[in-house]
Amino acid sequence: MPQLEIDAIVFDVLGTLVDEPAGIRAGIRALDPALDEPRIEQLLSMWQQHIEGEQRRVLDGDRPYLTTEDLDREAAQLVATAAGVDDPAAVAELARSARRLPPWPDTVAGLARLADRFPLIGLSNASRTALLELNAHAGLRWHQALSAEDARTYKPDPAVYQLAVAVSGRPPERLLMVAAHAWDLRGAQALGLRTAYVARPVGDPPAPADRFDLHAGDLADLAGRLGESREPSA
Repeated sequence: MPQLEIDAIVFDVLGTLVDEPAGIRAGIRALDPALDEPRIEQLLSMWQQHIEGEQRRVLDGDRPYLTTEDLDREAAQLVATAAGVDDPAAVAELARSARRLPPWPDTVAGLARLADRFPLIGLSNASRTALLELNAHAGLRWHQALSAEDARTYKPDPAVYQLAVAVSGRPPERLLMVAAHAWDLRGAQALGLRTAYVARPVGDPPAPADRFDLHAGDLADLAGRLGESREPSA
């Protein structure tokens, strides 16, 4: 396959660079240490279903835009109620667990390797405040971090990907969107961005009909596929 001609890399964050379920799972354990693993998984699923469902309602126009901080507080309250915890401080601490997500083992080194050769743009559904905390906690290196909050919607709305296009000053086809979620890559692809799927245990694998430009096992593999000989961007 010919080497892609790209000027910048755009990264999804949640799930692609940080292990979102692991961070929330840790928050649920701290909420009630007596919970067993099956119950923790049930509560984690409740959290995830709430976030996904409410973001879909925003996208469908059935609910005004709320930041991920607002949605995390709602999810935390649902989980705490289901766990029989009614301490407001404990609920608030659980909500904050969504901003304390561990990076995947290859993330920090992979970003550093790629940042020597490409401008890196983070593009996340996380709010501006949450994204700041996520970046700091996980040690993520960016040249620019963008939040869907600036578009007042969520991916895969084209307005979110347009944020990266506008900031880069480059045409969409000169940007490479990297994500562990096929739905995210389809959204970027619809706007004309090039696409790279990175496999993660918590991702959304490509369907047989998907045609992404690259498939990589991790960020080291992605860097290798993009070629080590490319000169840094001017």
